[in-house]
Amino acid sequence: MPTELDNDLERIIGVLTQPGQPFETVDYAHPQFGGVEMPAFKGAPPSLAHYFAHFCNEHKDLTFLVDGEIRLTFGECWQAASHVAAGLAQHHGVEKGDRVGIAARNSANWIVAYMGIVMAGGCATLLNGFWTGDELAYGIRLAECDLVLADAGRAARLEGTDHDAKVVLIEHDDAPQVGLSHVWAEGDTAMAMLGQLGPDDHATILYTSGSTGQSKGAWSDHRGVVSGVMSYISQSAMAKLLMEGRGEDVSAQPCALIAVPLFHVTGEVPLFLQSYGIARKLVLMPKWDAREALRLIEAEQVSYFVGVPLMSYEIATHPERDSFDTTSCKSFAAGGAPRPVEHVTKIKEAFPEGFPLLGYGLTETNGIGCGNFNENYIAKPGSTGRASRPLVDLAILDDNGNACAQGSVGEVCIRTVANFRGYWKNDEATAAAFTGNGYFRTGDLGYLDEDDYLFIVDRKKDIIIRGGENIACPEVEGGIYEHEAVAECSVFGLPDERMGEVPAAVYLPKDGHDLSPEDLRAFMLTRLAPFKVPLPEHIWRATGALPRLGTQKIDKRTVRKQFAGDLLEA
Repeated sequence: MPTELDNDLERIIGVLTQPGQPFETVDYAHPQFGGVEMPAFKGAPPSLAHYFAHFCNEHKDLTFLVDGEIRLTFGECWQAASHVAAGLAQHHGVEKGDRVGIAARNSANWIVAYMGIVMAGGCATLLNGFWTGDELAYGIRLAECDLVLADAGRAARLEGTDHDAKVVLIEHDDAPQVGLSHVWAEGDTAMAMLGQLGPDDHATILYTSGSTGQSKGAWSDHRGVVSGVMSYISQSAMAKLLMEGRGEDVSAQPCALIAVPLFHVTGEVPLFLQSYGIARKLVLMPKWDAREALRLIEAEQVSYFVGVPLMSYEIATHPERDSFDTTSCKSFAAGGAPRPVEHVTKIKEAFPEGFPLLGYGLTETNGIGCGNFNENYIAKPGSTGRASRPLVDLAILDDNGNACAQGSVGEVCIRTVANFRGYWKNDEATAAAFTGNGYFRTGDLGYLDEDDYLFIVDRKKDIIIRGGENIACPEVEGGIYEHEAVAECSVFGLPDERMGEVPAAVYLPKDGHDLSPEDLRAFMLTRLAPFKVPLPEHIWRATGALPRLGTQKIDKRTVRKQFAGDLLEA
């Protein structure tokens, strides 16, 4: 039976979507799927550039970014980004649709650079800052970037790698006019581009680890990204009305702590991009540290925290937690990985005035999908919640695209105007990702209970989620097979209390070769980002051929049980 909170949320979203209201919807006939109609927000800005211009003006005097000693208002950020847009166009020849890469850690200047790329008409291409130099170069080649804005660390990794892009340095610890001086100019590029950009133009490329190996570039148009952002703004408006109805004070400026990478969709859409629309202050920390997070929550009156599940858990269990005033923080959200049920209880016990929250979305859906809130999350901590109204059409489908019965397990599929348009230069993968009528196949297996709450039970794709980072098992296996002494191998995930999952590997050396786990790991670190490489204790050397299925594929489940059974039972 729907709860009182479910009924309240349905009533509020019904009001917000009425004709003339801020989130009124209209039917959009999607040309990619034969005109299948999907709800879209009638009043959504036509592009991210219009979105920035409108809300940076509306909130121009409010503090937007806090990054160490750097503090910028919304208005100052827009002005800085307009200089970057002019610099990109005048000094580097960026034109509408050009892919411009960002390879850098989180900072205020990362955000201003993103804005400037979009405001110049470029397609913001978010390279994974954890990648090795060769992986970064692959992402640059794939997206056909002619220009990459990189900080010193990533620029050093790119030296000597195979790509044709011009690498321009950005710095983090200075004001935008200094840190972004190489892409800074006077001019009206940003204002002129407002007359040229529309919903169908290229907006972003984010990278996703696919089940078949190397990362794919998921590209979205402005309609998709703006729709994803507006979906989150509608959820925030709904939450604000709910709290007002309960007599809670919501007059203070909202404030969020950024502790997840901005190049991930969780950091980009619900956290960073949504903040313009709800006048939210963002506090950045360059590296995760639970004690520093507690200090910043107190100092900046942070009201909202989002991170991979282990982060909020580490805050809740930190030995110095009671030394800091964290009463301002009412919401502890998680995304990017499943949250263990015991974490939900621990967070609620540590912060009795707040609530844990959980979101479910993907890079390909621009972060939207489902959400589980407040007392409903306490009641159903194993669920990722209900589909986000009013945009998300959630279905559980079989391999043929037919709907599964209520309660039956099938593939979780999402249809929404916010979905990405495709994988860059990979029509085959794009076609396989969608059903004919526009549902994106997530690769997750799950079911809907009697209240339409989604429960994820397994993954169809061969993916490990380590602390919110997707690791494609075939990619790691490919790195292992590059060693001349390896005959066969298998990579799989192991449960881990802190990271959720960690990678593990089993390998068989070729006859006449002697290869230790330590030597194999050292080899893997020369080819893969460190987070993809198993720890020494999670690499096993086999003494005989690995077990196989009737199809002659390696039987990964049996391998996992045979070599890591003790860890699975612990």
